[in-house]
This record gives sequence, C-alpha cells and structure tokens, in this order.
Amino acid sequence: MVGTNLKAEIMSLMEKRSALEADMNAIIDRLSQSNGPGLSGNLVDSEGFPRTDIDIHLVRSERRRLAELRNDHKEITEKINENIQLLHSARLVPVPTSAKDSGDDGGSNNQNPSILGTVQSASFNNAVPRNSPAAMDVDVIIRRPFAVIDEITDASPAAEDGLQLGDQVLKFGTVEAGDNLLERLAAEGRKNQGNAVPVVIMRQGGLINLAVTPRPWQGRGLLGCHFRMLQVVMHP
Repeated sequence: MVGTNLKAEIMSLMEKRSALEADMNAIIDRLSQSNGPGLSGNLVDSEGFPRTDIDIHLVRSERRRLAELRNDHKEITEKINENIQLLHSARLVPVPTSAKDSGDDGGSNNQNPSILGTVQSASFNNAVPRNSPAAMDVDVIIRRPFAVIDEITDASPAAEDGLQLGDQVLKFGTVEAGDNLLERLAAEGRKNQGNAVPVVIMRQGGLINLAVTPRPWQGRGLLGCHFRMLQVVMHP
C-alpha cells in the first residue's frame, strides 16, 4: 500500500514538473528568438541606452517568471527524489521467511517476485513496456534525466543531429549521472570530436536514442546547445 501511494504521488509530482518544464521551455523559446535578448543578454545598447528593439518590461517579467518556475521545479524535483529513495528502500526490504520457504520442501530460498522481481527487471531490462508493472520503476528509478537542453542554435550540430529544445538527457556517451557533469559532458564532446556519440533523451514522456557528432561549425562550441543540470539522486 505504501509503495502504491508513493508511486501515485511520484507520478502526480512528475506531471506537475512536466507542466513547469513546458512553461519554462516556452519562456526560453520566446526569449531566445532571433534578435531576442536571450536568458541573460543586455537590455541596453552599446551606448548604455535602453534597447528599442525589444519590450524591456516584458523581457524582465519573463525572466522573473522563469526564475520562479526554476525554484518551483527544484522544490518538486527534491520531493520526487525523496519519494524515490523511500520507494527504492521499500523494494529492498528483506523477504519474510514464510514467503521464501513456501511451496518448497527442499528448503530452497525462493524469492518473492512481487518484492524483488520488479527491481531486477528495472535493473537489467531497459525495454520495458510503459504499461507494464515495471515501467514505473524504469522511468522513475533507472531512467531519470540529469540534464535538460534549455538553449539550442539553429543549424548547429546538435540541431542537425536531432536534439531539440526541452529534451531531457539520460545518457550522453559515457556520461549518465554523478558529479562534475558539465565538465564531463564537455570532455566527452572533445574526446569524441568527429565521432558519433550515443545519446538517450526523454521527449514528451518517451525515450529516444540518437547519435550526435560533436564537430566544428560556424557557431561556438562543438554542439551549439546548452545543458542545464537537474538534481539527480543516485541509488546503489
């Protein structure tokens, strides 16, 4: 019952977080339009006067709203992570002796599939149907994004190879989670310059596998996109 309630709460929080991300991406898209100010661009011209080509009041309002949404997103993510820890701990509770010994006069230690089977399927089988009992565990415990693409330039390597604004990154080459993610992502790109890097993303609730090739182009960097790190709780 506890696990069921936790799953329901996690799903509800994830839906709220997805709605926040949709609002954030919409604001980012508006601010990042051609000739737009971007997320942190100057609102004054080279002579120090307010820019006349943008609605400064609207830009400030959008940036302020984006900051509020990011704070809400952080709080919801922290709550999701707390519930994931509780759910993960509940699934690792030792199996009672009666469940282990039932139906076997030879004394073998049969494990209760309702307690351990889901964890094993989530750990060793990534191709789990979304409507199966294990799908929730794959999405929440194993398949969790560590970054979201909040800026991407048209005609950049990232855009040409299939990445889109708002894509959530679960794996980029050998980088999946952990510490120093920005530095590791940059190193992974430099190390694989000119070579296809396997990338797993989540887009509109579905998992997508891509091959992205870091390479020089007319813009900055080797990809032409920006990764915003998400908080991720790692489980043993």
